[in-house]
Amino acid sequence: MKVKDGIEIKSIEDFVEGDRIQNFFIIKNMEVKLNKNNKQYIDLNLGDKTGEVNGKIWDANNVDESLYKENLLVKIRGRVTQWQSQLQLNVEKIRPAQESDGVLMEDFVQSAPHNSQWMYNEVLKYLEKIDNTDINIIAETILEAKKEKLMYYPAAKSNHHAIRGGLLYHTLTMLKLGEKLLEVYPQLNKDLLFGGIILHDIAKVEEMDANELGIVSDYNLEGKLLGHIIQGIKEINKVGEEVGAQPEIILLLEHMVLSHHYEPEFGSPKKPLIPEAELLHFLDLIDARMYDMDTALSTTEEGGFSERIWTLDNRRIYKPEGL
Repeated sequence: MKVKDGIEIKSIEDFVEGDRIQNFFIIKNMEVKLNKNNKQYIDLNLGDKTGEVNGKIWDANNVDESLYKENLLVKIRGRVTQWQSQLQLNVEKIRPAQESDGVLMEDFVQSAPHNSQWMYNEVLKYLEKIDNTDINIIAETILEAKKEKLMYYPAAKSNHHAIRGGLLYHTLTMLKLGEKLLEVYPQLNKDLLFGGIILHDIAKVEEMDANELGIVSDYNLEGKLLGHIIQGIKEINKVGEEVGAQPEIILLLEHMVLSHHYEPEFGSPKKPLIPEAELLHFLDLIDARMYDMDTALSTTEEGGFSERIWTLDNRRIYKPEGL
């Protein structure tokens, strides 16, 4: 749809280099930087329901920075350009969205590709496959207690699966992956693996403060001081004792959660010491990396490289041409 003077209303997924566009976007990140001439510009990460794009306000002198912050819905007019094979939006005009615009924040929020209730029900199907009574009741009790938040919580503030319903989506994908690998490694304990997958990140709903749009405002105090791994272990221990689970079952589930980040610098003081915990770590890593790669490639031109991805050791991912 054209507005005037060749300006079109377009979603991010429809951007083409050379477009002049106008639309509403959410500011995901915002940072004031200096260019090589020591002049200020504003670097933005903008999002809508279809994706994300980097934006630049090159002349920051005409912008009141105090009006803009993360998770703010703004109206932007600009030109789509390309930098290092990545589309970029050069912002010509920007203002906060107003009530008179008649737009709703939820219409611009990225969400998991499946309905949250459906994903939750699918996770319950895997819960039903857990035969060990103690593992089943611990996972079920914690899952039910977190159900309301799981309907909208992302898996992170800005890294993998940082979308509405992202935590459920991540968990379900890992369960599907785990089930397939159990066919290859039938010697592994299915109950422990499924229980560990369901519980490994579930304390993220207590680690971060997020609204029902799945937008995280910040990590809360306990999240900053302890983190979801320790928070998760505490809850497993508490629930396990309340339901009278065997101490070793509680300990094994705690170890699954404790070790799934693998390295101390990433929050795991112990590496996996049982095969199921080892597999849990790599399932988590595979799903996170595939998500980050897919996200980067969604805005990369064929035959080009993505921007550097911090979560992938600053690699630039190539998008083959004609495949």
